Amino acid sequence: MPLSLQQQFRSESPDLPRTHPEFVLRLVESVLVAARKAGASDIHLLPGEDGLAMSWRIDGVLHPIEVLPRAIAPNIIARLKVVAQLLTYQTDVPQEGRIHLLEGNAETRVSTFPTLFGEKCVIRLFAGSNRFRHVDDLGFAAELSSSLKSMLARRGGMILISGPAGSGKTTSIYACLREITEREEHPRSVATLEDPVEAVMPGVAQSQVRPIAGFDYETGLKSLLRQDPEVIAVGEIRDRTTAQVAVQAALTGHLILTTFHAGSAAEALNRLLEMGLEPYQVRSAVLAVLNQRLLRRLCDCATESHDPQDRLGLPVERVRKAAGCEKCRGTGYQGRFLIAELLIPEAHAVGRSILERDDAIELEQRAVAAGMKTRWHRAADAVTSGITSPVEIRRVLGFGAADAG
Repeated sequence: MPLSLQQQFRSESPDLPRTHPEFVLRLVESVLVAARKAGASDIHLLPGEDGLAMSWRIDGVLHPIEVLPRAIAPNIIARLKVVAQLLTYQTDVPQEGRIHLLEGNAETRVSTFPTLFGEKCVIRLFAGSNRFRHVDDLGFAAELSSSLKSMLARRGGMILISGPAGSGKTTSIYACLREITEREEHPRSVATLEDPVEAVMPGVAQSQVRPIAGFDYETGLKSLLRQDPEVIAVGEIRDRTTAQVAVQAALTGHLILTTFHAGSAAEALNRLLEMGLEPYQVRSAVLAVLNQRLLRRLCDCATESHDPQDRLGLPVERVRKAAGCEKCRGTGYQGRFLIAELLIPEAHAVGRSILERDDAIELEQRAVAAGMKTRWHRAADAVTSGITSPVEIRRVLGFGAADAG
């Protein structure tokens, strides 16, 4: 019988009295091991009046696990800071570090932040660098993967991978880089600017930006252009200046891969224009905009529903609802999958829409007319196929005027 998340953690906890000198050390180790076994992507440790509340993010959702004693909360955070090579005596400023103590290629990123009741700590558990190696492994629809791979073969232009935080953008950009470095007959000079570097890639010149030291995306990108690169991956476009340098590089024979926070592919293009880029630059530089989401996959225990209200306004006929069983630990879901839309500005009507500075709604309508299948269409297909539920679609995509599309 599968253990609940709380039971799994308690089974990994040290069988020592709390006063034992090694209790905290063992406890921290058990937290990392149990969370990774449960498939957690993040561990949250939030100090409060009652103790240190621990939650694990699994498949994009936070699950409360345990409230650790308040008396040892500072020691737990201190131990994490020691193994992440952070300054234990600095408790009033945020800090970031890494732990390299886990099995295989797995690493963790530790982030601390001062709060009213002490330091909050969030631990990101990176997947091993061998997961989702190439574009075909990501789970995109076949025609979307084919279009994306054809764009990656280009010798100039920009590919934007967009979506909200936690939508798998970094995983996708790594898969694109491996597609270039491992599957092309003639190698290209590939470099990255990241914050932070999340996986080591042989044959790629990877750099981590350090804004405090003056090494930010803008400075790094300008310097990289003197290194004879053919492909540059920029972790994220955050400001107008970086966007301008990236677009100029894309227009001068460099393939630029980057991520961008935006709710849709059309919104990503609109945001570039709002940053002050000229429409003709965006139209000429951007090869494709990928916008993606991660959705939870229904467990086998899901049940069929014929109640129209369970469709939650989605244009679907068939609906399956999450139930919950021992296998999925009562959540009703197991694992996640990607849905995405791919907007290609080369389509004449879409390019004209960019030049005319149309809003995101008009731009998206023209992209659909040119053949783009939206995130809402992909979501409705997933519900109809019984892969996920309307509740999950609404949790991730929300409600809006475009949801009937």
